[in-house]
Amino acid sequence: MKKRIALTENALVVFENYKIRRHFDEQAETWYFSVVDILAVLLQQPDYQTARKYWNKLKERLKKEGSESVTNCHQLKMTAADGKNYLTDAADPETLLRLIQSVPSPKAEPIKLWLAKVGYERLQDMSDPSRSLDRAREYWQQHGRSEKWIQQRMMGQETRNKLTDYWQDHEITKEDEYAFLTNIIHQEWSGVSVKKHKDIKGLKTQNLRDHMSEAELIFTALAELSTRQIAESVNATGVPDNAEAGKKGGRIAKKARLELEAKAGKKVITSENYLPPARKQKPLKPKAGEHGDEE
Repeated sequence: MKKRIALTENALVVFENYKIRRHFDEQAETWYFSVVDILAVLLQQPDYQTARKYWNKLKERLKKEGSESVTNCHQLKMTAADGKNYLTDAADPETLLRLIQSVPSPKAEPIKLWLAKVGYERLQDMSDPSRSLDRAREYWQQHGRSEKWIQQRMMGQETRNKLTDYWQDHEITKEDEYAFLTNIIHQEWSGVSVKKHKDIKGLKTQNLRDHMSEAELIFTALAELSTRQIAESVNATGVPDNAEAGKKGGRIAKKARLELEAKAGKKVITSENYLPPARKQKPLKPKAGEHGDEE
């Protein structure tokens, strides 16, 4: 009988433009990755169904050979491209390393190194959370962000974490619920959805907050801080209550945004971003004393 996986964290990671779904098991301190997503990398196959069919055939062969790799896989619910959660074969890095040996691919060694790195960094972060913060700061510095921007980004992330912690403790459990509530707050304060904001900046898979200006970061943080404090004041529980708190919190930031725009004579939401020169629409122009983006 397979052991029960205690999943507490969901995340998408990217390897060479391939999105890989994963879940973290806190009890075992182990990441479980979607097997089909890893195979898509090995096969260099962007079509999910093709990679899935390959996995089905590989499973049959490995079962006949008596391989334990298949039996060590677990079926976990992961979010598909249509936004719905489906049971998906997932495996820990150790199992995946054995599976990779069964697939002839020039990407075998790179993905092995990547899996080892991901697992090692997670264990480091758990024993010393400051490591992940230091790594993020170093990444942003390497890509030309000013210290002022980095500080605002990290403060905004802390505000975000406190809000999601509150949601988690008040019956918000699904990824689509987190996304729904986040979008409500964003729509209220900015006047555009998260998707529209990314479109304005010319972003696709990139993290929107990593491409926000200082003002955009500040108003996002204000909206999320206001939302959490309002939710706490009424003990908002479940999606409807927290959605209402999100609207109220977002409106507080909206009022401040409109007042600033009227006084400053310019919009807070802009198309400026930190994309590399070949893909960027308009570069963020650093203020005096700040470094430009060299990404």
